[in-house]
This record gives sequence, structure tokens and C-alpha cells, in this order.
Amino acid sequence: MKVRNSLRSLKQRHRDCQIVRRKGRIYVINKTQKRFKARQG
Repeated sequence: MKVRNSLRSLKQRHRDCQIVRRKGRIYVINKTQKRFKARQG
């Protein structure tokens, strides 16, 4: 999982990427391509 300060570019990498807020952190998750995971904060 990548820890980034900007997730805007990571969302564009795949069409199935979703931005989710959990416990004050912002995550990029992808159900089909598991390698596109990222966290902010």
C-alpha cells in the first residue's frame, strides 16, 4: 500500500478505483486490481 500526500493522481490509474474515508484516513481501494491501494493521512 502506498502512503501518499495526494491521492488525486492515484484515482486516475484505473477505472475501478474508489476513494473511501475510514477512521479519519482516506483510502483508494480497487476490488479488481488489488495493487492500486493507497492511504492518505
